[in-house]
Amino acid sequence: MPTPTERRARAEALASRLPPLLVAARQVAATVEQGIHGRRRVGIGETFWQFRRYEPGDAPTRIDWRQTAKSDRVYVREHEWAAAQTIWLWRDASPSMRFTSDARRHEKRDHASILILALAAMLLRAGERIGLLGSEMRPVAGSAALDRLVFELDRLETAEDSLPPFRPLPRHAPLVMVGDFLSPLEAIDRRLRDFAGGNRTGHLIQLLDPAEEGLPYHGRVRFEGMEGEGDMLASRAEALRPEYEARMRAHEQGLADIARAIGWSFTRAHTDRPPHLTLVALYALLAEAHG
Repeated sequence: MPTPTERRARAEALASRLPPLLVAARQVAATVEQGIHGRRRVGIGETFWQFRRYEPGDAPTRIDWRQTAKSDRVYVREHEWAAAQTIWLWRDASPSMRFTSDARRHEKRDHASILILALAAMLLRAGERIGLLGSEMRPVAGSAALDRLVFELDRLETAEDSLPPFRPLPRHAPLVMVGDFLSPLEAIDRRLRDFAGGNRTGHLIQLLDPAEEGLPYHGRVRFEGMEGEGDMLASRAEALRPEYEARMRAHEQGLADIARAIGWSFTRAHTDRPPHLTLVALYALLAEAHG
């Protein structure tokens, strides 16, 4: 149990760290075209989307006579679907996410926070609602919702579970999960299958520090476990590299196989690469799956 002094120190550290992360997230969101996601599907709404050829069964009231008069075909006017959906987000805050191999780069936890907040900013601007797994907060929408998400991410900073806590969600609810996903594959598979029920689509983003991919260490190195694994002293760290890389590749392939089996997307991301590159790809996946 942390002492009052330790809790106060932690609160002050978070207060100084999260606002800059929010600024960074807004900057990342601003670099991505707002139109990538869009809810471009036919439905009820006031925003014009497109004309299309009249088909048997279309109501005569939907015919656009002005457009029809320009050709020898009959056209109907379609509108963009205006109903918002709720996208559920999760960011791993377990101890292993506090790793960085370079003090000039963000920890994995902060890089993940920027991704989640930037994605939330774009979705909120598009009129969607945002839910946060692990939080008791109800899904939020509107321009003020991003500040609420920052508060909730702050509150969840002490989460120890490296997998998202399960909660029942509405059918077809899309999920986006960002973490290092270094837990045993069996545990990951069980948890994701719990979420995948009800035809829910999901997007799994494995975020790693580049040193976790290639183990670029030489000589005598002490490796310290961040989640109770204990420490290990290697006399020649480079000798571990071939087996380490093989096991890491097998784990990543296992994650990709799990995602494929439940119909989810799987993306690898790294803390030495600009977050907007991951965000562009993720936003396009959301558009393809839910547009």
